[in-house]
Amino acid sequence: MKKIKKGLSPKISLAVSLVALVFLVMLLSILSAGLIAYLLIKIGILDINSTASPIRAISIMVYISIFLGVVIATLLSRRSVKPIQDMMKATEKVSQGDFSVMVKGSFVFELDALAGSFNKMVQELKGIETLRSDFVRNFSHEFKTPITSISGFAKLLQAGDVNDEEKQEYLNIIVQESERLVHLSTNVLNLSKIESTEIISEKNIYCLDEQIRLAIVMLEPKWSYKKLHVDIRLEDEIEIFGEKNLIHQIWVNLLDNAIKFTNTGGVIKIELWRSGQKAAFRIEDNGCGMNDDTMSHIFDKFYQGDISHTLAGNGLGLTLVKKITELCEGTIEVQSELGKGSVFIVKLPLGLNTEGNRRE
Repeated sequence: MKKIKKGLSPKISLAVSLVALVFLVMLLSILSAGLIAYLLIKIGILDINSTASPIRAISIMVYISIFLGVVIATLLSRRSVKPIQDMMKATEKVSQGDFSVMVKGSFVFELDALAGSFNKMVQELKGIETLRSDFVRNFSHEFKTPITSISGFAKLLQAGDVNDEEKQEYLNIIVQESERLVHLSTNVLNLSKIESTEIISEKNIYCLDEQIRLAIVMLEPKWSYKKLHVDIRLEDEIEIFGEKNLIHQIWVNLLDNAIKFTNTGGVIKIELWRSGQKAAFRIEDNGCGMNDDTMSHIFDKFYQGDISHTLAGNGLGLTLVKKITELCEGTIEVQSELGKGSVFIVKLPLGLNTEGNRRE
C-alpha cells in the first residue's frame, strides 16, 4: 500500500511551481490586505464616508499588500528553496570527502530528479573511493612483498655464511622476484594507459589467427615446462581492423592465466572462428576452476582467487583483458566450475565490411 501511495505522490514541474507560488503570494496578499482594511474600517481608523477616505484607503491597502507580499513570499520561499539549500550543504560535505550524505526528494519534478542524480553520483563516488583505497593498499602489498624478499636474500648473501647450493637458490629467488616487479610495473603502466584512453586511433588490418599463434609460441616455454597439451583450432585468414599491440595483450594474458591454473600434464583448448562481423575466441583449461564468488571478482584490480599466493601473479592480467576488450567494443564472458576448469570467450568486432575492407 505504501508503494502505491509513493507511486501516486503528486509531482509538478518547476515552472508550474513558480507560477503557483507567485499566484499564491498575490492572492494571500490581497486577501490579507482586504481583511486588515475591513478591520481598520470597523474600528474607525478608516472612514470611507469622507471625500479623502477612498484615496487614503487605497493607499493603505497598497502599502499593506506590498508589505504582506514581501512577508508571505519570504516565508513561502524558505520552504521552496530548502531542497536547493540541502543540496548545497550536501555538496559541501561531499567536497570534504564525506560520501555518506543523501538528499531527500521534492514535490517538484526537476528538483526530485536532481536529488536522485545527486544521490546516485555520491554512491558512485563512494564506490570509486573504495576502489582507490583498495588499489593503493593492494598495490603497496604487491610491491612490498618482492622487495622484502630481494632485500632479505641479498642480506644473507652479503653475510657470506652460505654454501654454493644456497647461494644459487637465493640468487634464483632474487631474479624471480625482480622479474615479478618488472611484470607488475609493466601491467600497472599498461592499465594506467588503457584507463586514460577513450578512443583507439592507431588501427591496422592484420591477421588475427596469426597473432594468436605467435602468442602461443611466445609462451611455449611455460606450457612446455608444465607438460601441457595445447589443442589449437584456429580458423584461417581471419582479418581484423584494430590496434595490434593492444589486442595482443588479450591473448597473452588469457593464455598465461590458463597455463598458471592448469595442473602439470593438463589440457588447454584454444579456438578462433568468425561469427558474422565478429571474431570469437575461446580458451578452455581443465585446471582448478572457480566458484561463483571468485568469478564475480576476477576482473577487479589485484584480485586473486588463490589467496595463499602459491601461484605467481599480481591480479592485473584479467583486469587488463577486460579493459582492452571494452575499449575495442568487444565482450568477454567466463564460465567455470570448481575443480573442472574455466572457459573464457572473447568476441571482438572485425571492423571490416564483407569485402574485407575497413569499415568507415
